Amino acid sequence: MKIQSIVLAGAALVSCCLAAECSRSFLVYATTKYVAAQTEGKPPTMAALAADNLNYTESDKTIDIKTGVLTQPMKIDHNRSIHDTTLCATFTELIVADSANPYVIGTRMVFTDNKASLIETIASKPGDWAFNVTGYLHWNSLETWGPIPAEKRDSRAVIQAAGDAYFNRFHNASVAVPFGTPCARLEGGAYTDSRASGDNTCGLGLPSTITVTNRRYVVDEEMGAVSMYLGFPGLDKSVADQPMPDSHFFRVEGGQIRYIHTVTTCEHAGCGMNGTGIPPAV
Repeated sequence: MKIQSIVLAGAALVSCCLAAECSRSFLVYATTKYVAAQTEGKPPTMAALAADNLNYTESDKTIDIKTGVLTQPMKIDHNRSIHDTTLCATFTELIVADSANPYVIGTRMVFTDNKASLIETIASKPGDWAFNVTGYLHWNSLETWGPIPAEKRDSRAVIQAAGDAYFNRFHNASVAVPFGTPCARLEGGAYTDSRASGDNTCGLGLPSTITVTNRRYVVDEEMGAVSMYLGFPGLDKSVADQPMPDSHFFRVEGGQIRYIHTVTTCEHAGCGMNGTGIPPAV
């Protein structure tokens, strides 16, 4: 009887969350189910949240969710999610430091009527842009990404504008990007914060001739964060019309960028270390 009561209470909680249109509690429930599905390697764990017309992509290619990375059981060493109640969307960052099968994964989910209509996954692995899961996990663990006190939160417009300014600078050197001091950029496993001084910056090595297109957003005012999915021009000019699938994840505090995390795969455009063995600057 006691077990039955617990089951009924759990069902009522889920029903409550699903009934609320894009409530934060529903979106948290959804990312929790997603992390569980990836841990178990069982896409059916997401079945109750999937729309009949779900579009599931990996590295910007539409595939069957039952054949993708979600079918691989993983020991997840780190996960972080943000929740956008305005756009009905979520972003989840996963780090899998298994030496035999390492991944850094970014997944964006968009919901319509409390059903996932779009799931976009970028699953980077050895050979992708500056990939180094050990570095990614280490530097990530030293950062602070807690909720921002209500009285100090930026508006979603300010948070999104900070991310947009970063990419607008890529094709216009006169654009002022609101970098904080310090600001740290984590890319593959390369990190701009040496932790040796307090003046580290995210502004190192920015290009001025690259146009970044197809930007898609998840904005979370409580976490002071914006995830941006986009097409990043690749290094292989022979496939210039197929930009690299890319996720940039920004933490914004007081209108200034504090952290940037990137996840980029190379299926379309060829990248990795570009044959140099040196992590790229952008």
